[in-house]
Amino acid sequence: MASLDKAIIASYDKEGKHFELYVDPAPAYMYLDGGKRDLKNILVVDEVYENAKKGTRARSSDVQKAFGTTDMQEVLKIALEKGSVQLTTEQRKSKVTDKRKQIIDMICREAVDVRTGAPIPPLRIENAMEEVRFHVDPFKDAKAQMDELLKKLRPLIPMKFEKFKIAVKVPPAYSHRAYGTLKIYGIKKEQWLKDGHLVVVVEIPAGMQGEFLDRINKLTAGEAETKKVE
Repeated sequence: MASLDKAIIASYDKEGKHFELYVDPAPAYMYLDGGKRDLKNILVVDEVYENAKKGTRARSSDVQKAFGTTDMQEVLKIALEKGSVQLTTEQRKSKVTDKRKQIIDMICREAVDVRTGAPIPPLRIENAMEEVRFHVDPFKDAKAQMDELLKKLRPLIPMKFEKFKIAVKVPPAYSHRAYGTLKIYGIKKEQWLKDGHLVVVVEIPAGMQGEFLDRINKLTAGEAETKKVE
């Protein structure tokens, strides 16, 4: 557990009152990111404050009214999940970088250039984000931020979002090995032929077409047959 000087503050506002808790940054963010399921070793000080830095404790009656309980584990859970948590400079930089990459990857995977029909290079999207001065929120959902970003990017990068259906015929020697991968991409139809061939139709975002074909070719030593279908 972190010492007090390395702890960060989780805050929560309710009923016109402000509450603060000292938490250990590493396990707190593991919990928020879903990598940690329990609340053990997150709370550094077993107190609820009005102002943690000044050491001003919150009244028990205010805590009960705002959180519906005075149990510290329940209070901590509510503060983490419904409140806000400070970031160290290093954590903020890391989380912003990760979220930015997630947003860019989503656009690259799902969109294509209207003019060429080709996927949009990540660097082009990143440069456009800088040009429109889009600020990534390390806590906000990536999909929601992508939607906001697209409104600003479309004047710079004409793009469209569509899905392709691709029929794939896999030779018997590779059919069972390839099936798991095909299932990940999303099988719409499948048929096992008597001679062992596997025939499927998958539906994928336009931007993933190149990645998909490359992966299937590697899995089948280039022997799979593929065809775009309507």
